Amino acid sequence: MKKALYGVWLGLVLLVLYVPILILAFYSFTDATMVGGPISSGSLENYANLFKNEDLRSMIVGTILLALGSALIATILATLGAIGAFYSKRTIKGLINTANQIPVVNADVVTGFSICVLLIILFGINKDSYVPLVIGHVVLCAPFVYLSILPKLKQLDNNLYEAALDLGATPAQALFKVVIPQLIPGILSGFMLAVTLSLDDYFITTYTKPSTFDTISTYVVNATKGSQTDVKTALWALSTLIFVIVVIFVVVMNVLSARRKEKNKDEKAY
Repeated sequence: MKKALYGVWLGLVLLVLYVPILILAFYSFTDATMVGGPISSGSLENYANLFKNEDLRSMIVGTILLALGSALIATILATLGAIGAFYSKRTIKGLINTANQIPVVNADVVTGFSICVLLIILFGINKDSYVPLVIGHVVLCAPFVYLSILPKLKQLDNNLYEAALDLGATPAQALFKVVIPQLIPGILSGFMLAVTLSLDDYFITTYTKPSTFDTISTYVVNATKGSQTDVKTALWALSTLIFVIVVIFVVVMNVLSARRKEKNKDEKAY
């Protein structure tokens, strides 16, 4: 009975999460002008508009470049910070962990406004530059990458680094050839999480972006206030593509993780 109730509850949760996305995906392949509106026929015009509309095309490219760039910087900083904290003394480690948790629980609107005040008002950085925007996204993403890498560090054998030093490796060689390769799954997961957070962010982007630049989130909000139907429906197609890409990535990562676990079991059995 309990298993049946758990199954029903899980099914309801999945319905609430995925049915709206599936409905949106369905309407992205039609000529409807609004979700729930009349449908005359199927159409791929919404997907074609993503590439034909210059504003949409430049917005998508800019958003992807921002997400990849800020995620890369955040991943590098978070990886070095996590390794440094892990091998530090207990007091320093506790301080770093606490400091890392503050941006995670802090509201995005507070973070975005604080960065705007600090960089643009106090330091006089040009509002139309991309520096505040990139810094804002790095501040947003780095703590989550840190949290993705930390469990892998805790699973790491503490003797590996010392053994590498005893065998003649320099500290840098031990770090890049022994420690970091063990953290690759956590680093990749953190990087993809950072990309997702950057793509999704609205508040920090709104406060720090140049006036002539839009990401997917800010563009969608502005588009829903306008009257351009073809742009609105093209965004349905964009949402569907993002969802499909995320699903493919998650499936691939799970398959690779399962294969890695099987390989480790076989090596241990051997």
